[in-house]
Amino acid sequence: MASSSSDGIPLLVILTDISGQEITKGTWHGHCKAHELFQAAYKSKPGFLCKLLHGKEELSPQRDLASLCQSVVRLTVVWLRGDGQDKLVATHHSRAFAAIKSDGSVVTWGDADEGGDSSQVEHRLQEGVVQVVGNGLAFAAVRSDGSVVTWGDSDKGGDSSHVEHRLQEDVVQVVGNETVFAAVRSDGSVITWGDADYGGDSSHVEHRLQEDVVQVVGNAWAFAAVRSDGSVVTWGDDDEGGDSSIVEHRLQEGVVQVVGNGAAFAAVKSDGSVIAWGNADFGGDTSRVEHRLQEGVVQVVGNGSAFAAVKSDGSVITWGDADAGGNSSRYEHRLQEGIIGVVS
Repeated sequence: MASSSSDGIPLLVILTDISGQEITKGTWHGHCKAHELFQAAYKSKPGFLCKLLHGKEELSPQRDLASLCQSVVRLTVVWLRGDGQDKLVATHHSRAFAAIKSDGSVVTWGDADEGGDSSQVEHRLQEGVVQVVGNGLAFAAVRSDGSVVTWGDSDKGGDSSHVEHRLQEDVVQVVGNETVFAAVRSDGSVITWGDADYGGDSSHVEHRLQEDVVQVVGNAWAFAAVRSDGSVVTWGDDDEGGDSSIVEHRLQEGVVQVVGNGAAFAAVKSDGSVIAWGNADFGGDTSRVEHRLQEGVVQVVGNGSAFAAVKSDGSVITWGDADAGGNSSRYEHRLQEGIIGVVS
């Protein structure tokens, strides 16, 4: 494995699975980010996603390796895909299903034009599939060799022929919005296809999507990518989160999580503050609660049109569509302390 050639304190890092079996090892330097270790894990098992644990602590991709304070570091890789169980994939508005079987094959049914008919790519869905993503009108499957297979509505991501040469290997994750797919490769680059207006065309930010992307999140009409330096890149429908220029100065570093809902995004920074952008009615405007989002936030969750943030003191702050949970004043007395998590 290639080692970092930059100056700094060398660390021997050993990645093992949960059984203790060694996956890979190599030498990195203290100023490197944990993102590089995620990439090493992905290369050992293309098409799978993972978490990295240092003891019981989950590492963020933006974590500096020097902070681990050891010359020999043992990390546990917890794989999040390919667990050997059949999976059923569909979105809430989909008219088709795709089922992943334990042998890595895929079975589809439902509306033929929206992904229920996969006969044209059936020969590539017989084995080795580790992830299938649906956007409501099409599906994309990631195979164990890192290649991607698509089918369904050709204008909404079912046809990936114009980027097919870039989807032949090394894809570790595919994310969809309503009409587009985005694929993250093991080198941290991003490929997009589908409806150009809603993120299928990422050419205007392509120079920032060539490397070092560690997370891509979609809302219904746009995408946000977090890079290993903690900066954020956005594209898609400008009014629904694709244009983050109004908060761009706050998205240059320190972002550790981005969450999307129907038409907005919220980013959590390493200092516990939250930045939001996109459709104001969906939570893109936090001005009503901004004073409570300056520090201490440990989790943000989105539903269709609102957000909820959990703070380290166990309190919850909400914003966005009042009728969808953006106004929690009726329950505020019960949300002041003791909350350990929120789901939607």
